[in-house]
Amino acid sequence: METPSADIPAMAGVVGEAMVPVPYRVVHRRRETADVVTLELERADGGAPLTFAPGQFTMLYLPGVGEVPISISGDPHKPRLIHTIRDVGAVSRALTLLRVGEAVGVRGPFGTPWPVAAAQGYDVVVVAGGLGLAPVRPIVYHVLHHRHAYGHVNLLCGSRRLEELLFRQELERWRARLDMDVRVTVDRADLTWRGPVGVVTKLIDKATFAPDQTAAFVCGPEVMMRFTARELVAAGVAREHIYLSMERNMKCAIGLCGHCQLGPIFVCKDGPVFSLAAIERWIKRREI
Repeated sequence: METPSADIPAMAGVVGEAMVPVPYRVVHRRRETADVVTLELERADGGAPLTFAPGQFTMLYLPGVGEVPISISGDPHKPRLIHTIRDVGAVSRALTLLRVGEAVGVRGPFGTPWPVAAAQGYDVVVVAGGLGLAPVRPIVYHVLHHRHAYGHVNLLCGSRRLEELLFRQELERWRARLDMDVRVTVDRADLTWRGPVGVVTKLIDKATFAPDQTAAFVCGPEVMMRFTARELVAAGVAREHIYLSMERNMKCAIGLCGHCQLGPIFVCKDGPVFSLAAIERWIKRREI
């Protein structure tokens, strides 16, 4: 499998050209959890739908409120643009309150994608923690659209509690398939939960994959990604074949504001997807 160089400057992002927001309208709204909403968007001006690769993000704009980067959580093979948004600030809160028919500006797509094409022929391990399931969901869509091109497919999900788990109905549909393995764990369980309890890294040794022929895709809180990467390396997966989405503090999408700087890189411009080999020395430094 071709892998990105560990040389950071070689990992320039796939930056979208559109710098003026394109008008979209909300055509469907679904509440996922108490503070997370998924919005399905369509262009309001009749133009061609936005095309994107798994792992990319857009800038969503509300006049008079502001703009924020949000990962695309939908199917790259379908025309609707889908974002899964957590209410954590003024702009994200306003986005989660949008109703069907209301407008939002969209710029992008921005960012480096998950290398799903380069992973063809390999086993796939997707590990998601919390809201990190949203950015990796397009990987699952892509792999299932091209299922014959991949080996064993594993989706390992972790959530603090069952009620915070995203896309539960979809996870059940995927779990019912015979051509992929879906495992879910929660940190804290109630009496209704019959699955594993504990951190998501405990699921890795239950997954089916050949370490020397595996591509791993990881997204979640940074501490979770550090420990997951460590377990995958211990299992024999090459650092060059472990990919992380470092969606930390992104704001401008073009590396101008500096909010997302990680050592010598800017996550929004040079990422957000990186191989472990490229950024391991930086994510180990907690003060950065």
